[in-house]
Amino acid sequence: MRQMTFAKGGDIEKQWRVVDADGQVLGRMSTQIARVLMGKHRPDYTPHIDCGDFVIVTNAEKVVMTGDKLNQKMKTRYSGYPGGMKAVSYGELMEKKPEFVVEEAVRRMLPKGMLGRRMLKKLKVYRGAEHPHAAQGPVVMELK
Repeated sequence: MRQMTFAKGGDIEKQWRVVDADGQVLGRMSTQIARVLMGKHRPDYTPHIDCGDFVIVTNAEKVVMTGDKLNQKMKTRYSGYPGGMKAVSYGELMEKKPEFVVEEAVRRMLPKGMLGRRMLKKLKVYRGAEHPHAAQGPVVMELK
């Protein structure tokens, strides 16, 4: 019989990784980021433990969406009152808050609940090329 090893929460060494979003397709980039945040890239991946790494995303304003999604795809919210639905196109969101668009795409790919919220806190998204995490010694993450 094979012996299974489970990672313990305090034993995991978390690395910092940097992703340059310039010219990357939003969905394809987000799946790879979510995989690293969950820790599925590690051999000692354990589903109920947060064993993922920190991810810094730079140049969020230069991320690309395929097709005509910038105009057709809508972000909606509803106040609960009649006529209270607000809809904003992703094109407008990319102009105002490109960080939110990247965070939202990754958030929806993470587990739901307390563990997913803890994983999302390890994602840092910045509009431009500068980030304040140079002291952590982040490693450049190559996207496939």
